[in-house]
Amino acid sequence: MILQNSITEAEIISRVISGEKALYELIVRRFNPTLYKIGRSYNYNHQDTQDLMQDTFIDAYKNLQQFEGRANFKTWLIRIMLNNCYRKKEKSSFKNELVTDFNENAKPMFNNSQNNTVNKIQNRELGHIIEKALASLPQDYRMVFSLREINGLSTAETADLLGITETNVKVRLNRAKTMLRNKIELAYSDVELYEFNLVYCDAIVMNVMQQINTI
Repeated sequence: MILQNSITEAEIISRVISGEKALYELIVRRFNPTLYKIGRSYNYNHQDTQDLMQDTFIDAYKNLQQFEGRANFKTWLIRIMLNNCYRKKEKSSFKNELVTDFNENAKPMFNNSQNNTVNKIQNRELGHIIEKALASLPQDYRMVFSLREINGLSTAETADLLGITETNVKVRLNRAKTMLRNKIELAYSDVELYEFNLVYCDAIVMNVMQQINTI
């Protein structure tokens, strides 16, 4: 296992393009949790999500030459994952929505700030409850909630990835929070959502690295 965790994505990409394929493991490990949350938020099951993640990492590897740093690498990778999800589901384009019932001053449902170690102890039972509640939301709202609240993207990044306006991002996020509050009385940390176990992480890394070594 490669331990150079402080290396930047830009340096990893440059060195991988130069022939250091093994460094791509850092990309896979770094973004496994993010892509897993995207797939599960799209309501794919665990196995389908893993398959989509592997496809996404392979697609990204094949197109690293096209990534020139003009965009944030995380959002670039998420876009590939979303495209793979859309193709698999043959999802039609998002419907336009009326700009209503959002509150600019609404408090975030999940706290993305740094918590101490004690507060990060995972409550597995609660995690399943939250995951089940999220799975019940309409997909348009669920995906905005996942990108904004779980993966920490900005309103602008979310709008760009989903092909909607920033106002619609705010509308959908507010509605998603309202729906969730009807199911969950308390607000909990996003670290409890869609836990991606290290065992699964290692399996994804192994499968992706095996494939890119044949490219």
